[in-house]
Amino acid sequence: MTAAGIKEHMEVIGADGVHIGTVDRVEGGRIKLTRKDSGEGSHEGHHHFISSSLVAEIEGNKVRLSANSDVAVMFEEE
Repeated sequence: MTAAGIKEHMEVIGADGVHIGTVDRVEGGRIKLTRKDSGEGSHEGHHHFISSSLVAEIEGNKVRLSANSDVAVMFEEE
């Protein structure tokens, strides 16, 4: 799967259908999530990135990852 079809404001969901974040943009092969989906505590207030290699498919306005949401967030980068 290529990141070419991923657009701003698309919802990112895990393989289980659980919301992970919202696309801000694609940078260097990684999906940059909006700050509003930045997490809590020390993760709050800055962007997180998910590798486009985790993308399984694009369904309408949703980017579905190949991993369930609880696993996918473990792969987030700051």
